[in-house]
Amino acid sequence: MNTKLLTLLKLSLSITAATILLAQFVAATPIVSQSYATETKLPVGSIASLKDDASSTIIAASIQSTETIIGVVIDAGSAYLSLTRGPDSEAQVATNGIVQVLVSDINGDISRGDHITASPIKGIGMKATDNIRVVGIAQAGLDNNTGKVEKYTDADGAEKETLIGHIPVLVNVSYFFKQPERTIVPSALQNIANALAGRRVEPLPIIIAMAIFIIMLIVVASIAYSMIKSSIISVGRNPLSQSAIYRGLIQMSALVISILGVGLVVIYLILTRL
Repeated sequence: MNTKLLTLLKLSLSITAATILLAQFVAATPIVSQSYATETKLPVGSIASLKDDASSTIIAASIQSTETIIGVVIDAGSAYLSLTRGPDSEAQVATNGIVQVLVSDINGDISRGDHITASPIKGIGMKATDNIRVVGIAQAGLDNNTGKVEKYTDADGAEKETLIGHIPVLVNVSYFFKQPERTIVPSALQNIANALAGRRVEPLPIIIAMAIFIIMLIVVASIAYSMIKSSIISVGRNPLSQSAIYRGLIQMSALVISILGVGLVVIYLILTRL
């Protein structure tokens, strides 16, 4: 019994040691960096983009330069593997690995797993919410314990406040594609409603509009069926009453058109106002 217990204890210790080693290996993701020339000194943790069409000069990334994001500025010598271009290079840019990145909550709170892209503040990232090029994936959230509130001026010249701080990010420059929201409304109907309203329409107004449209079609079909049936019967019984029948058909057609018009106006108002 003691031998079995000792064997189980050794096995447990082996599994624990293996788990610790695996965690240490994952945490110590090798950082690969490359040196670039800069016109101004970039703070460590800044998101970097290539300057215009240059291949060796970087600038602090902003919302206008997301298409040329290449990585994050790090301390020289902190990378596992560094590629140096020459004596004119002034900054090391991490292109792989987990590094500390300057981020803000300009585009919403950042949580672990969020994709990080450039923000309106040069060099500082934010959460990606639309289809855009990103620098990597956040490995931790940004809160009051990891950042502090700073003031900045937006594109309109208004002064605003945002939370800015460093968080670990798994650097992997790629494109982020926003997943479409799942609703009970078919995408074709959603697109038609959005086109009519000139904006995204919530599911409830679309459902109400569809219910009204279906009811309208049922009423119009019933009126048209009754109108045609009664006209055929009337002509069969009294062929000389054709003029009166035609007059009745015109009146009923005007009623059908009026119902369709009112229904479509109501549907339009629901889609655009609700």
